[in-house]
Amino acid sequence: MTGTSNYVTCLNREIHFMEWGAGNPETVVMWHGLARTGRDFDDIARELAGRYRVLCPDTIGRGLSQWSPEPDKEYGLEFYIRLAHDFVDRLGVGSMRWVGTSMGGAIGMVAAAGPLKQRITHLVLNDIGPTLAEPAVARIRTYAGAPARFATMTELETYFRTVYQPFGSLSADQWRRLTETSYRRTEDGMVTPHYDPQITRQFIEHPGDYDLWPFYEAISAPTLCLRGEHSDLLLPEVAEAMTRRWPRCRLEVIAGCGHAPALNTREQIGLVRHFLEN
Repeated sequence: MTGTSNYVTCLNREIHFMEWGAGNPETVVMWHGLARTGRDFDDIARELAGRYRVLCPDTIGRGLSQWSPEPDKEYGLEFYIRLAHDFVDRLGVGSMRWVGTSMGGAIGMVAAAGPLKQRITHLVLNDIGPTLAEPAVARIRTYAGAPARFATMTELETYFRTVYQPFGSLSADQWRRLTETSYRRTEDGMVTPHYDPQITRQFIEHPGDYDLWPFYEAISAPTLCLRGEHSDLLLPEVAEAMTRRWPRCRLEVIAGCGHAPALNTREQIGLVRHFLEN
């Protein structure tokens, strides 16, 4: 099954999204990580589209979505959550299952505790918890805040294979697709990652964005936490505490991955599918 590329205006900003399984009565919203795009979910979305309508947006400032003219204000969880709320409203989504990787999981966490609490029926948190390991945040800020530039797409792919090595096992075709859906060309003809470098202003302008225990403990939806075995962002003790502080949270550790599992293997897709169906 093939997804379709679409655009919708939310909060006066144009948002790009992929839609899979249009017309299916049940909806899954899949939201990507800080410096990624909705195309990261192509593999799992294709598999889920036999049953669900799957919506995979690019957050403002990423992919094919509009960059914010007010980055200090709009690149932060409060705006992202309002954007997500408007997004599902405009697409006529009532109840939904939410799958969020990293930042997308944080958006889902807060939404499931607040504005979308009565509408999110299942919550998947892919390598994200209510508190983050600071060294990992610093690592991500370092490469995301000053994106590298290259003369060729081959060089850019080599770079992506290095910085995203923790995603786990990707085939040559998957690395090529990640590269070709994650670049933009600069005015001087170089190629660089797709996103607005200002997205990392979030950590300066909204330093408390990822202190989320109060929101996490207000979630009522059953929750699946996926932790990459070697993740430096979601530490083992935090993941374990999540299962104690919210008994309806199930923890699964994904072998051979760091931050964050790509949700591209039969095993990973199967874990998510089984959870969403029950």
